[in-house]
Amino acid sequence: MNTPRSLEQKLAERWSRDSWRSSGVLLAVSGGADSVALFRLMAALCGVDRTPLRVFHLNHMLREAESDRDEQFVNEMCSRFSIRCHLERLDMHAEAQHSGESIETASRSKRYTLLQQVAERHGVGYVATAHTADDQVETILHRIVRGTGVSGLSGIPRIRSLGPAVTLIRPLLDFRRADLVDYLNLLEQPYCQDASNADVSYTRNRIRHELLPLLRENYNPGVDAALLRLGSLGSELNRYLDPEVQRLRDVAVQTSGKSVFSIDCRPLMAVDRYLVRELLISIWVTEGWPRQAMGFAEWESLRSMIQDISENEKPARMLPGGISARRDASRLVLAAPQSDLA
Repeated sequence: MNTPRSLEQKLAERWSRDSWRSSGVLLAVSGGADSVALFRLMAALCGVDRTPLRVFHLNHMLREAESDRDEQFVNEMCSRFSIRCHLERLDMHAEAQHSGESIETASRSKRYTLLQQVAERHGVGYVATAHTADDQVETILHRIVRGTGVSGLSGIPRIRSLGPAVTLIRPLLDFRRADLVDYLNLLEQPYCQDASNADVSYTRNRIRHELLPLLRENYNPGVDAALLRLGSLGSELNRYLDPEVQRLRDVAVQTSGKSVFSIDCRPLMAVDRYLVRELLISIWVTEGWPRQAMGFAEWESLRSMIQDISENEKPARMLPGGISARRDASRLVLAAPQSDLA
């Protein structure tokens, strides 16, 4: 049986306090069980001196009184533990309408942007989110159902850059949600329940509440472990391919403005199709451009634009998130909205 001490020790072994104490950590805390568990675990690892920790909470203004309740809960919890709290409010309905993205995609994008800005403003080196092994399972299955390439099988990365001075880390990726809830119960630590998590009109919730239970009961009781193994294999393959993708970026990709990329198509003509698609995906990843609506057809269309032997200028293509792509002679130009085109 897990005890509070055993979970705290597990986190300490996976993310030593010495690696983050001097640079500081900004915790993304929604008020739900996972993020409150991350908060309590990190507070325990800090001991008496909690100055390395800050908390960020975004009120998406999507659930009216519930959203305000969550904000107040997080603020009061931070006060109780003497941890600095940064609260933001954003009308996510309006943001989604403005960007043309789904509320889920717009929320995710805006949340990471704000987390990076707050971390940079206060000189904090790490942003930590509370994604768990359960989130990993759901993400991998969601991508399989929606359609994914090999790179997508690796699921949620444990660590990635948010900017030159900020690293995003997910220290709970091998913790199970049930163990975190048990941890909070043993501490008698309350947390918020988000009613929208039970709304099966969202695909992610249908996977959690309908598809995964069906697979466990009727197909494979160990499906969660099988999906996590698949994710590990995908990560291993990506680590093998990453140096080659980076070599192609060094050879063919230039930045020609803010969020504008100019890709020289000539050295990519004889490159394997898969690697060209992975090159494109790597740009989306490093820029934080929305990938949820980018399926195989979109990646293959862009790959075709690069490896088309003709150098005739072609009309721009609009992609999810407002990203534009146009072939101009021997170059493919990718640009985010409001970019400064060269």
